Amino acid sequence: MSVAATAALASPDGAALGARRKRLVLIATSATSSLIMLDTNIVAVSLSSIARDLRTTFAGIEWVISAYIITFAALLLPAGSLADLHGRRRMTVIGQGVFLAASAVCGLARSAPFLEVARAVQGIGAAILLTSALAIISSTFAGPERQRAYAFWGSCLGVAMTIGPIVGGIVTGFFGWRWAFLINVPICAVLIGLTLFAVPESRDTTARRFDWAGVATLSGGLFCLTRALIDGNRIGWGNITILGGLAAAAVLLPAFVVIEARKADAMLDLRLFRRRQFVGSACAMAGYGAGAQVMIFFLPLYLQGEFGLAPLAAGLAMLPFALPLFVAPRIAASLLAGWSQRAVLVLALGIVVAGDLLLAILASSGSYAIVACAMLVAGIGTGILNPETARAMQNQATADRAGMASGIGATTRFTSLLLGVAILGTVIASVRPATAGAAPLLGSAFTPAAIAAACIALASLVATWQCMGEAAAVPSRR
Repeated sequence: MSVAATAALASPDGAALGARRKRLVLIATSATSSLIMLDTNIVAVSLSSIARDLRTTFAGIEWVISAYIITFAALLLPAGSLADLHGRRRMTVIGQGVFLAASAVCGLARSAPFLEVARAVQGIGAAILLTSALAIISSTFAGPERQRAYAFWGSCLGVAMTIGPIVGGIVTGFFGWRWAFLINVPICAVLIGLTLFAVPESRDTTARRFDWAGVATLSGGLFCLTRALIDGNRIGWGNITILGGLAAAAVLLPAFVVIEARKADAMLDLRLFRRRQFVGSACAMAGYGAGAQVMIFFLPLYLQGEFGLAPLAAGLAMLPFALPLFVAPRIAASLLAGWSQRAVLVLALGIVVAGDLLLAILASSGSYAIVACAMLVAGIGTGILNPETARAMQNQATADRAGMASGIGATTRFTSLLLGVAILGTVIASVRPATAGAAPLLGSAFTPAAIAAACIALASLVATWQCMGEAAAVPSRR
C-alpha cells in the first residue's frame, strides 16, 4: 500500500472534518508556526536596546538569540515523538502555554542571565509547537488538500520570517524592547482557544513509551553541536570548549543511531533512510536551511552596511526577498501541478543557486535596485522550497507517525540553518575580521558569503536529484 493510501486510512479525524473546520485547523496551525518564525527574528532588532537596558555588552547579550535556537533545534525530534505519543492537540496547547509563560518572563526580566534562561524555555515551547502543528496538518489533510495546506502554511511562515525585523523595529521604537516578548502573551492566549475549539485530537496508536535514551543522546549531541557552531566564530574554533563540544557531538549522535536501530518502537524510524525519496527530501531541506533561509539573517546586515540603512529601513528593504515567500508557493502550486516532487525541489534549488550567485555578483554594485532584482530571484526559490521541503518529508511517513516526520524535517531545517550561519560567518570573518562596535557586512565580505551559500544549495541540488530518482508526478494542486 502506498504512503498516501496508508495516510488516508490512518487519518479518520481529518477525513470526517468539514471544509470550514479544516480551514480553522489550518489557520490555527499556520498561525502557531508563524508566531515561532516571527519570534526567531523579531528580537534581533532589539538586541542593542536590551544590552543597554540590562547593562551588558552586545557579546554578552547575543545568547538571547542563541539560547532560544539551541533548545529549539535540540528538542524538535523528541517533541515530535511526544506529539505522536500523547496527542498532537494536547502537545500544541502545552507548547502554547509554555511559550506564553516564557514570553511573559522574558518581557519582565531584569538581568541578562535571567532573560537568557527564559529564552531557552521559550525555545522548548517553540519546538513542541512546530512539530505538533506540522503533524496536525499531515493528519488532517490528504492528497491535493494537503499540498494546498502546505502551500498556505509555507506562505504564512515565509512572511513571518521576513517581517520579523520590521515588526521588531516598530515595537522597539514605539513601545520598548520588552513588548517584543510581551506581545506574544495575548496572541498565544487566542491561539490556545482556537486550538481547543477547532483542532481534533490525533496520535500514534502504536506508540507505547517515550524514548528517554534516544532523547538524551540526540538532544545532548545536538546541543553540543549547535553550541559549538554558534560560539566557534566568537571564541575561536581551536578553543577547548568548542573542540570538546564537537567531540561530545561526535560520540552522542552516533550513539543515538545505535540506540534507535535496536528499538522496535524507536523515536526515529531508521527505515525511512532506506527510502531514496526521504533521503532526497532531507538533502533538499538541508539546502533550503543552509543555502536559502540563511540569507534572512545576513541580508539585513548587508543592507545596513552597504547602503547605510537603519534597522527598520533595512527590514523594509527586504521586501523583494520577502514578498516571494508569500506569493511563490501559491503560484507554484498552480504552475507546477503534475510535476514530480524531485523536479519541483530541483527547480527551486536551482533558482536559489541563481539568486545567491546574482547577490554575490551584484553586491558591490552600489545600486539597491539591482540588488533588489537578485533578492527577488533568491526569494522565489526560497518561497517554493519552504513548504515543498516540509511536504516532501511528511509524505514519506504514515499519518500515525506524522509527529516523527515533522520532527525530522524541522530538525534538519534548523540544524542546517545553524550550520549555514556558522559557515557563512566563518567566510565573512576571514575576509573582514570583527572589530569593536558595529560590524556591518559590506559588499567585499558579503560576496564570498553569498558564493558559499550558492555552493551549499548546488550541492543539495545534486544530492536531491541523485537520491530521489524518478518519481510519480505530484497530483494536481488546483
